[in-house]
Amino acid sequence: MIIRVLKTYSEFFLVIIFILIIFTINLSIEYSKYQELVDEEIYETKVQVLNIYEKDKFYVLKLKANNFQFFTNIDKLDNLKQLDDINIAFITTRINFFTYLKGFYTKLVFYEELEQKQSNYKTLIKISDSQHYNEVIKDLYSALFFAKPVSKELRDICASYGISHLIALSGFHLGVLSFLIYWFLYYPYSFFHTRYFPYRNKKYDLLLVVLSVLFVYLVFTNMIASLLRAFIMMCLGIYLLRQNIKLFSFINLFFVFLIIIALFPKYIFSLSLWFSLFGVFYIFLFIQYFKDIKSRIFQVLFFNFWIYFAMNPVVHFFFHTTSYEQLYSPILTLLFTIFYPFELVAHLLNYGYILDEYLNIFLSHKFVIYETSTSLLFFIVYLIISFLSIFNKKAFYILNILLTIFLFKLFILNLFV
Repeated sequence: MIIRVLKTYSEFFLVIIFILIIFTINLSIEYSKYQELVDEEIYETKVQVLNIYEKDKFYVLKLKANNFQFFTNIDKLDNLKQLDDINIAFITTRINFFTYLKGFYTKLVFYEELEQKQSNYKTLIKISDSQHYNEVIKDLYSALFFAKPVSKELRDICASYGISHLIALSGFHLGVLSFLIYWFLYYPYSFFHTRYFPYRNKKYDLLLVVLSVLFVYLVFTNMIASLLRAFIMMCLGIYLLRQNIKLFSFINLFFVFLIIIALFPKYIFSLSLWFSLFGVFYIFLFIQYFKDIKSRIFQVLFFNFWIYFAMNPVVHFFFHTTSYEQLYSPILTLLFTIFYPFELVAHLLNYGYILDEYLNIFLSHKFVIYETSTSLLFFIVYLIISFLSIFNKKAFYILNILLTIFLFKLFILNLFV
């Protein structure tokens, strides 16, 4: 029998108030860090180079300090590399609290390279890189396994194939890791469980161990927003299953969003988090309306295509890159469910290069790119109808009409432009 955690409206509002208190506390902490930053006109700190973007006359650097991320530019003559540690001084006069949370752009006063210390993170990336010769392929696996920011070249390739969601670590990747860890530990733990503590719930114990390992991985990857969303949903999901409570609930997704923003206010500006939340939202809609499809094979195929189609208006509001190869995205997503665990194990065994020849062909494909965007009005209407679809089946029919119209514009109408 399904029960609910929050049985009354008063309990619901108490939880909301508690989350708001946590949010206020964490926002106050962020504000105190911001005041410390702007207290001096010139601020000096140690940072790591997250990414380097090439412009016509200079490089734009994405940098990470202990408490914030920001952008600046350097001369093209300078020779910095991704993940380098540097000491930097920059001007703080034009930084406000909003841009501090979002990620600001500031002028550089000076920087100096520091001695590059070998961390576990960098060591593991080097081990992965050593199994490949192609720089883009190195970049691909570093992103897939260690959440290393991708280069512009790889980002453009993934956008052209419509598979950017596969490169950004999220729920799928966490699910694969959970599966591998669970079954790796299952039989050894079963041996001790049977002999010494058969009274314990074996599956629940293993899930707790899996969560512990995943939390370490989450910290290791600097708690990227999409992965954090997946981890919190997994923790909540295990709790709900233990309590015999409905798992696939829009209310649960809403509370996951509130918890993440309450703990990490900066993530409200994270596009990866928003895309991740929208992806799960449309997955829940699919489950709500298509759960009774008899054929499992057809359901899996239809699921991947429908989720891809439903996300298109959202993605194209922010990113306008379009190509006909993006229609491969649902199939590539299915193939990725085999590719990702296979390559994970292959890299652990030092055979990560095994598919490099085919990957090189795949990544070297030449695209015909054109620009298509979602208008603000269509975007707003689409989101409203999406949310109404939770409660009304007619709204869900309208949602499917809207996404069909958008797909027609995206892939058919452009043939005649």
